[in-house]
Amino acid sequence: MAAPRTYHLVTLGCPKNDVDSSHLERLLAGGELRPVADPAEADAIIVNTCGFIEQSQAQSMAAVQELAAGKREGQTLIVAGCMTQLYGRQVKEETPGVDHVFGVGQWTEVARLLQVDPGAIFDIPESNVRVDGPSAYLKISDGCDAPCTFCVIPKIKGGLRSAPAGLLVKEAQRLVAAGAKELVLVGQDTTAWGEDLGMPVGSGLPGLLRMLSEAVGPGTWLRLMYAYPSRVTPELIATMAELPNVVHYLDMPLQHGSEAVLRRMKRPHNLERVYRFIEELRRAMPDIVLRTSFIAGFPGETEEEFEELLAFAQAVEFDHAGCFTYSRQQWTGAYGMEGQVPDEVKAERRDRFMAMQQGVSARRAQRFVGRTLDLLVEGTGEDEDGRPVVAGRTYREAPEVDGLVFARGKAAPGERVRVRIDDAGPYDLFGRGVGGRGRG
Repeated sequence: MAAPRTYHLVTLGCPKNDVDSSHLERLLAGGELRPVADPAEADAIIVNTCGFIEQSQAQSMAAVQELAAGKREGQTLIVAGCMTQLYGRQVKEETPGVDHVFGVGQWTEVARLLQVDPGAIFDIPESNVRVDGPSAYLKISDGCDAPCTFCVIPKIKGGLRSAPAGLLVKEAQRLVAAGAKELVLVGQDTTAWGEDLGMPVGSGLPGLLRMLSEAVGPGTWLRLMYAYPSRVTPELIATMAELPNVVHYLDMPLQHGSEAVLRRMKRPHNLERVYRFIEELRRAMPDIVLRTSFIAGFPGETEEEFEELLAFAQAVEFDHAGCFTYSRQQWTGAYGMEGQVPDEVKAERRDRFMAMQQGVSARRAQRFVGRTLDLLVEGTGEDEDGRPVVAGRTYREAPEVDGLVFARGKAAPGERVRVRIDDAGPYDLFGRGVGGRGRG
């Protein structure tokens, strides 16, 4: 293969895949490969796939087949990531245009294939760190040790592997130097960070937050995603409440509200403890925003158990909640379970949950009306009368998964400004700029 000069990278799936792709791009930049926006202009096309659920696998396969169909002579098509970790041989057999297949974490092998020597890149200069918008993802760990019967991640990623604290601090500082105003901490289970390094269960993340908070300074938000419910400890709650740049927002996928279903999922199933730590979170941080996600139609789920989920979500009143239909995955404990729920029942239950949650989210959003908040500006435009409008996110909205805030006024993308909230919908907030820059 002739040495490629340009590449086009397609990233599918979750924010953790975005981090992996950024790592690959830094390796390729060190080898002086140039990214291009049009795959037709690339010497090498790379697809970072997602294989978490059937829908994501289908999306990944469709993207690969489309790129393979449009290949020109001399191009190289490389497919890597979660889906190929599971179905690499199938991808190669069903898509003749695919030249090379790699699994999870084989980015140095991809770089070597493209005639880049990863070993020669000891330290990536700050100029090679790319930040799109005011937020950046910081992946603090990979893999997972949890036994969830619906999840194929341990098969794909393996066990928990925490990134060393020193490396994370250095990466956080690079991202901030490159323009990030917010770092979103991600991992399969962020609250497990450090356990594989010998730290007691649930004790590592609070210490890491303190190190990162000091390293990036008060002007950079730190946001926590993917918390495991049994590891939301009093120490973590106290640390979040104490550190001024850890935003009062927590994402913790709870998966269900029926203890019987949670037992079959092999998830933490003491809902009284969940009620208790949510109360502790709200007592320590009255303005905290909580996000979660649930699965509808897990094997054996009865109508009564689904009603328990609805009642639980109504009682807790999460600010943001998603509901996904159960996706049957090979190599998981739930794959062979009896009582597989028909697709139409799963979809009806999901839709019923989301209709209920829309009302809850709308009520929770109303508490922000009349408040003045810091807004990270992500875009600008005009309203129907030609007046300038900015769009962005406050601490209430995580990137890509929550709504937005639209405010009348002028500001540049990447700036942090103050806005007063005048109105709220179930997902988005609406307001106006009040002058001045945001805190920090």
